[in-house]
Amino acid sequence: MNRTAVLYALVSAALFGVSTPAAKVLVGSVHPAVLAGLLYCGAGAGIAILRRAWPSMVSRAPEVAISRRDLPWLGAAIAAGGVLGPLLLMLGLGRTDAATSSLLLTFEGATTALMAWFIFHENFDRRIALGMICLIAGAAIVSWQGTPTLDSLTGPLAIIGACVFWGLDNNLTRKVSLADPLQIVELKGLIAGPFNLALGLLLGGALPNVAAVLAATFVGFVGYGVSLVLFVFALRDLGTARTGAYFATAPFIGSAVSVAALAEPITAQLLAAGCWMAVGVWLHLSERHEHEHAHEAMAHAHPHVHDEHHQHAHDTLDPPGEPHTHFHEHKPMRHAHPHVPDMHHTHRH
Repeated sequence: MNRTAVLYALVSAALFGVSTPAAKVLVGSVHPAVLAGLLYCGAGAGIAILRRAWPSMVSRAPEVAISRRDLPWLGAAIAAGGVLGPLLLMLGLGRTDAATSSLLLTFEGATTALMAWFIFHENFDRRIALGMICLIAGAAIVSWQGTPTLDSLTGPLAIIGACVFWGLDNNLTRKVSLADPLQIVELKGLIAGPFNLALGLLLGGALPNVAAVLAATFVGFVGYGVSLVLFVFALRDLGTARTGAYFATAPFIGSAVSVAALAEPITAQLLAAGCWMAVGVWLHLSERHEHEHAHEAMAHAHPHVHDEHHQHAHDTLDPPGEPHTHFHEHKPMRHAHPHVPDMHHTHRH
């Protein structure tokens, strides 16, 4: 288990979780779709500035730009998670009470994992599945806002549809996660942001005052932009389902921040959710998956060191030192060692 990648996933969840109570302060005075647009714009613009001003801040070795073969995957991810997901959410929120909406939004983690396991064929076992169930249960508990009601199916189905598209977005983003995470997030934000902003204005929303715009874009930069960059880094080394599992702790972290920052009470509900999530995280952290497996030949470029999976020759044009980035080939090999479904372990089970 790559502990650094786990840390990235948990910090990603923490930043997103912290953005939730911050967004609650703004949502009363800003149309939800307009707010979503400002958050995405803040994420895209902020990461664009960070990528150009401090290119070495996030990674010790140069990152690889998105290639033409990555564009279909990235375009589909943006369409699913940045366009269709928010659109369905806006439709669902208008037809569903708050308690039901909060509970249904926990389906994102479940749909992410189910797609990763049964469509994209990531490996999992009973321990990982049980850990995911514990994490989703904790997210559901902390999101509980009273007895859900079901006056009609339209609203809940739209929210579930949004979760399905966000789960698809996570799995499609994994396909391009060897490319520069800052460039991925920049494109996501600068495409999804204006779309959601235009959608909000068409639905009758209006731009808030300058102070609210600045606040929303800053929250978007930290809670969406930086969070998503760390999420993409985690995708590389953990796979989609495991990264999504750690990210499922975001509602609990957001509630914990609300307790500390907004003086909300510590409830039995919050404590119970924390216990379920602690068990789920422990089950994932203590995973040991080892067996003989085969690596197919592949060729790509990404930051790497010369570990057992990167034993290749260099020429005079390749960069010295480690970690470094250059195009390299992987020869077929078979061996056994502990591993998770990172970008070099995509074999079937």
